[in-house]
Amino acid sequence: MLVAAAVCPCPPLLVPEVAGGAAAELDTARDACADALGVLAAARPDRLVVVGPAGRDASYPEGSGGSFRGFGVDLDVRLGRGGKGDTAVRLPASLAVAAWLLDRTGWADAPMEGLGVAEPTTVERCTRVGRQVAGAAERVALLVMGDASACRTLKAPGYLDDRAAGFDARVARALADADVEALKTLDTGLARELQASGRASWQILAGAAEGTGLRGTLLYDDAPYGVGYLVAAWS
Repeated sequence: MLVAAAVCPCPPLLVPEVAGGAAAELDTARDACADALGVLAAARPDRLVVVGPAGRDASYPEGSGGSFRGFGVDLDVRLGRGGKGDTAVRLPASLAVAAWLLDRTGWADAPMEGLGVAEPTTVERCTRVGRQVAGAAERVALLVMGDASACRTLKAPGYLDDRAAGFDARVARALADADVEALKTLDTGLARELQASGRASWQILAGAAEGTGLRGTLLYDDAPYGVGYLVAAWS
C-alpha cells in the first residue's frame, strides 16, 4: 500500500556541478526536494520505488549506476547504497537525478528500486503499473520524477506556448490536493506537445494512490528557464 509520495522535477541542472555558475538559481527547488524526501522518510516505508521518464520502460535494481558525464561533468551516482544492481547499467537522466537527491539527503530508510517509464505509455497502463507498485509491499513510498511543460517562455526549450501555464497550474492543483482523478485525466496529447516529461510518472502515482486518502502539499511551483518545476509531498 502506498503510504507516502514525493514529486520532484528531474532537470540535471538540479545537480550543482552540472549547473555550474547558475547553481544558486535552483537552491530553493533543491531545498523543497529535500523536504519532500523527508516526508517519505517519516512514513517509514518498507520499500521505495523511484519512477521517472525514460526512453523505454525498464526496471533498475538498487545499486544501478548513473552518470552526468553526458552533461560534461565527471560525476557518477548510484541508486541507493546496497543491492546488487549493475553499476555499469546507465540509469536514465531522471533516475540519476533522483539518485543524487537521495544521496544528498542521506536516504537509508528502506530498500529501493527504479522504474523508467516511456512517454507514450497510456493512462491505463500507467495506472495499472501504479497499482502493482503499491501492492508490492505493506508500506510503499514513491519518489516521482518529472517536469511540467517546457514551453513557458520564449527562451524555453519548447518555445512559448500559451497553453503551458494553464496546464502546469492544473497539475500543481492536482498535486497540492492529492487529486488522483485530476492526474488521471490529464490530456496526454497536450502533455506531449508541451514537452511535459512528468505526465506518465504522475499518472503512475495516481494509480498507486487510489483509495489511500493521502493528503498533498505543494512545496515548490516555478518555471526557471521556462520549464515548469513542481515539488509536492503526499502523506
